[in-house]
Amino acid sequence: MNLKSANKVDTNKYEVIVEVEADVFNTEVNKVYRREVKKINIPGFRKGKAPRAIIEKMYGESVFYEDAIQDLYPGALADAAEEAKLDIVGVEDISVDEAGKQGFTFKAVVFVSPEEVDINGYEGIKVEAKSTEVTDELVNEKIEKVRDRNSRLITVEDRPVKDGDIAVIDFEGFVDGEAFEGGKAESFNLTIGSGQFIPGFEEQIIGKSTGDEFTIDVTFPEEYQAAELAGKASQFKIKLHEIKEKELPEVDDEFVKDVSDKETVEEYREEIKGDLAEKLQKEADSDAERQIIEKLCELLEAEIPEVMYENKKNDMLRDFDMQLRSQGLDLKTYLQYVGMSADDVKEGYKEQAEQRVKLRLALEKIAEKEGFTDVTDEELEAEYTKLADAYKMEADKVKEAISAEALRKDIAVEKAMDFVKESAIKE
Repeated sequence: MNLKSANKVDTNKYEVIVEVEADVFNTEVNKVYRREVKKINIPGFRKGKAPRAIIEKMYGESVFYEDAIQDLYPGALADAAEEAKLDIVGVEDISVDEAGKQGFTFKAVVFVSPEEVDINGYEGIKVEAKSTEVTDELVNEKIEKVRDRNSRLITVEDRPVKDGDIAVIDFEGFVDGEAFEGGKAESFNLTIGSGQFIPGFEEQIIGKSTGDEFTIDVTFPEEYQAAELAGKASQFKIKLHEIKEKELPEVDDEFVKDVSDKETVEEYREEIKGDLAEKLQKEADSDAERQIIEKLCELLEAEIPEVMYENKKNDMLRDFDMQLRSQGLDLKTYLQYVGMSADDVKEGYKEQAEQRVKLRLALEKIAEKEGFTDVTDEELEAEYTKLADAYKMEADKVKEAISAEALRKDIAVEKAMDFVKESAIKE
């Protein structure tokens, strides 16, 4: 491979001309011949046994050129980029100028990672600190949720329906005196105040007693999903069979023993305080990091090629496909289920993809400015070991999957992020 020229034609855009030598090209053409000959039938020869010269005589000397060029150009372009010190992030166009026994020459118009990147003001970023105080109110809320999960339903016979009760009802709906499809049910358990039914329905059951039969009037919302009912006035005939309410357990030592491994209410409350403190701290750290990331993206100065955002969206789509496959599904089947296209899913990643690209560029520049790019061999080996443990793989396998150069960059970026977080000022 010979790099003939690499000329800048626009911001972050180059025209690269590369020559592939005759011996390299002819070797690749011969590889393509050996791969494709198995599929070719030539009269007088057994299938897959026709000489290359005979096939070229019948179909033309260039019969294997296109496949050979397709196989060679990615590596040739990568070598040219390394020689020209270009970080190619996308290819706009490729054209082959010459191809023959003398080799071939191709021209590629490529996008490169932003050449002019800067960021200032990243040290001492001010963030609004989220409260980590564990109040009695939070502890009580947690206990109430546990009480609710351990409640039991009892039938109420000595009072009418109130908010929060479960009303067991028969109902049938009518519009203009005609029953409509889907508007009828028997012995339906409706939690009053849940908002499960259209506005005004549940409120009109409050105050009714077991055995009551009555009619309620409601109007379907204008944006109701069933177009034929949207905005229509309707009447529902109701029969109230039963009223149920939740009976919550008392918070005492026996309750604590049932729901935890603690012995007393005091011990249980202390355990909840500890759990809440840990949860609130994680939430506060996550929120502070979110604010820092947003600020770094704002501070970044760079003209970013659109292809970098597109590449990131494609990466995220591939990650999603892998996640689906780990759950026994695949992207194609998922898209059929939800009635979406791959482009629809990618568009949903747009904002997140843009933030990830900007953040990476920002942190790489900070790493450069702060001298974090000098990653030692010891740090590199430690990171390989950590990844091997995390993925339950042998370290050598991890090294095959992730190059040392790529991992050094990741370590430097991680150091930069730690530096920015440690220097942040919480208010």
